[in-house]
Amino acid sequence: MPLSPALRSLLAAAGIALTLGGSAWAQEAAPEGEAATTEQAVPDAGPALRQEEPAAQETAPAADAPAADASTAEGGPVEPTDAADGADTAATDASGNTADDPNPLADPEGGQDVEGPGVDLDLPIIGQPVPNGINWQPSVTDIAQDSRWLDTTVNWIMLAITILVTVLLLVVIYRFDQRKNPKPAQFTHNSPLEITWTVVPIVILVFIGAFSLPVLFEQQEIPEGDVHITVTGRQWFWSYEYPDEGILFDSYMIGYNEGNLNAEISATLAEAGYSDAQFKLAADTPMVVPVGATVVVTVTGGDVIHSWNVPAFGVKQDAVPGRLAQLWFNAEEEGTYFGQCTELCGKDHAFMPITVKVVSPEQYQAWVAQAQAEFPAG
Repeated sequence: MPLSPALRSLLAAAGIALTLGGSAWAQEAAPEGEAATTEQAVPDAGPALRQEEPAAQETAPAADAPAADASTAEGGPVEPTDAADGADTAATDASGNTADDPNPLADPEGGQDVEGPGVDLDLPIIGQPVPNGINWQPSVTDIAQDSRWLDTTVNWIMLAITILVTVLLLVVIYRFDQRKNPKPAQFTHNSPLEITWTVVPIVILVFIGAFSLPVLFEQQEIPEGDVHITVTGRQWFWSYEYPDEGILFDSYMIGYNEGNLNAEISATLAEAGYSDAQFKLAADTPMVVPVGATVVVTVTGGDVIHSWNVPAFGVKQDAVPGRLAQLWFNAEEEGTYFGQCTELCGKDHAFMPITVKVVSPEQYQAWVAQAQAEFPAG
């Protein structure tokens, strides 16, 4: 015998009352600090009641049941929640850090913090220009050390030649002026002197070449690399690709297009582990390499000619569109190193710095794992 509409409404109201009563009882009976879930507090009303409930909702007066709140799927109200309120209960990852943790690879045992994917915030800044600096930046590769030695040697040779020529000019001015030699000499040639000023420069050039050619060959003979990176210069940022690891990302100057140094840029620099002194030197996403590894860098241009230069590594290579050029280095000391585009490439040429982080092999592997998820290539 089918139920009348009035009886169906009565059964629906009774079911709602049982539900609300059971929920209140479950919340009172739950241990302190725990909230009973809806599934725990609401008993199963049975298939018959679940099938009859929609009809009751259609026929029951509005006063018999509260209006559904459109803010929830179950019809209950939702209180506004601040993102900070849920920080304590945010899901944790495998390392024990919350999903809101700004340093997802921070050491859970209280070790050094990391910047971005696996880069140590406390890395010393080794390679950077300094105000009124006149010497080279610290050399941390064999190429940079050999280039610096060659530069110093050639400068000493140039200084000796300059002093010798200056002394000879002063002697000639003093000894052969018109007052001391009213009657000038009539000779036009001096064979021994001519042979000397021809042979001596040749010997000097051969000496310089004997040391400069090995340094040049060291730079241009690319060895087998442990890490391969493709660097593309663009207007006005750098793109880095690790083809073996499947990583690809763009690197912009921190504060690019945000005006001169201001409070917001200073805060961003501080968050990345830099100070105001690194403004226009620090990039938001650095190139990361392991210490002691042979790094082979393929350099090209995406639009106009750029130049990738890191002085502390002793490397500089033009990035020419349509051409692939290579350089290599093996950094011997962990730290942060800065460089700049050194080929005039347009109006923002001065705002495409290079930041390289040299980290331990273990930290590099951690960075690779994080970067593969954050910066997948293709």
